[in-house]
Amino acid sequence: MSTTNRRMILNLMLHNAGSHRGAWRHASTRIEEIHDIKHFQRLAQKAEAARIDSLFLADGLSVEVKAVQHGPIFGFEPLTLLSAIAAVTENIGLIATMSTSFNEPYNVARLFASLDHISGGRAGWNMVTTGVQRTAHNFGMEQLPSHSHRYARAQEFADVVLKLWDSWEEDALVQDKVSGIYANANKVHDIHHQGTYFTVRGALNIMRPPQGRPILVQAGASDEGKNLAARYAELIFTVQHTIEEARLFYQDVKARTAKEGRSPGSIKILPGLHVIVGATEAEAREKASELSELGSIERSVMSLSNLLGIDFSVYALDDPFPELPESTQVNAYQTFYQMVLKIVQKEQLTLREFLTKHWIGNGQLCIAGTAEQIADVMEEWYTTGAADGFSVMPQLSFGGVEDFLDLVVPELQRRDLFPESYTGRTLRENLGL
Repeated sequence: MSTTNRRMILNLMLHNAGSHRGAWRHASTRIEEIHDIKHFQRLAQKAEAARIDSLFLADGLSVEVKAVQHGPIFGFEPLTLLSAIAAVTENIGLIATMSTSFNEPYNVARLFASLDHISGGRAGWNMVTTGVQRTAHNFGMEQLPSHSHRYARAQEFADVVLKLWDSWEEDALVQDKVSGIYANANKVHDIHHQGTYFTVRGALNIMRPPQGRPILVQAGASDEGKNLAARYAELIFTVQHTIEEARLFYQDVKARTAKEGRSPGSIKILPGLHVIVGATEAEAREKASELSELGSIERSVMSLSNLLGIDFSVYALDDPFPELPESTQVNAYQTFYQMVLKIVQKEQLTLREFLTKHWIGNGQLCIAGTAEQIADVMEEWYTTGAADGFSVMPQLSFGGVEDFLDLVVPELQRRDLFPESYTGRTLRENLGL
């Protein structure tokens, strides 16, 4: 490993069958196992053996009933699943998504403090604001709150969670049987938070997390999202299609982080990377072709509609891609809106062509090739200021995860880009944060 402090960070996103929406139908997928905890534990142990930094679970809080016929949506609740994974792993980080729009800070602070203790200091919280209208209906709301409202709430939400984690000083726990003092009451503090969205007295009813503060992760690409990341986040999961776009995003976020008075190196940017690995390029492309035949156009229309807040089902698939509204009129996920906008502005596509080429496989940067070809792309992005690492999403969970871990990771290690062993005990230590 290089003597420089900087090195590539690898996060593995776990899926039931794979990141491709048709993966559940692929011949390699053992369909009877995709909802079995042992499947996820097995993937986690393989990832840890390969020295992957962290595992990540996305989440959603609603389901479109007619979408369930097209494959698995979300599986287990992330913190529950990661607690089970924590029991069979020792070093790998455990990052869960939890919404700031449909939760309360006290519960979130307690849940992640608990996961941090259960795992020995390996927890991370992916803060999302949730941009799906259907979800609001599951929580007593007629309308999804506006984009600006969601981010204002998220900022105060993060403030409260941090205060709660800090409500126990590092040495507050005494546990002295002789004196009869379990914890020093002078070192446990009510936070007395009173703000626009929350009134929370505190203190937290669980001692300080092993990391002090679990790792904070963010994934928004709007100005509000990037500002939230610059203020709080230590990892950013981002969606970029080209290296040029990724470099601009990287420079923008690092500059915003500096304006917040933080070191630009204190925030690590990890673009999403969908991969299909083959022993040869032809083999990888054959796998990609197989998957493209298995994806559902109907489900992709539903997904695109939900994430952009626009009903694409009213448009003919073979007509030109519909003109998108201004970003200020979109009250859904700006990250995906910006990605789609850039693609359709650059390419003259029908709706069907866009879905087939850029969405059925889940969108974002996608590479089908040999380990060397995939490593070439990762190295270029990493060394030329487009990424600090990657959030890797194998398009097939059965076999595809192993292909990445067994073939691509050793290639990155041979290039002195990725370490061969963990350097610390906690996720924060291993990431050098």
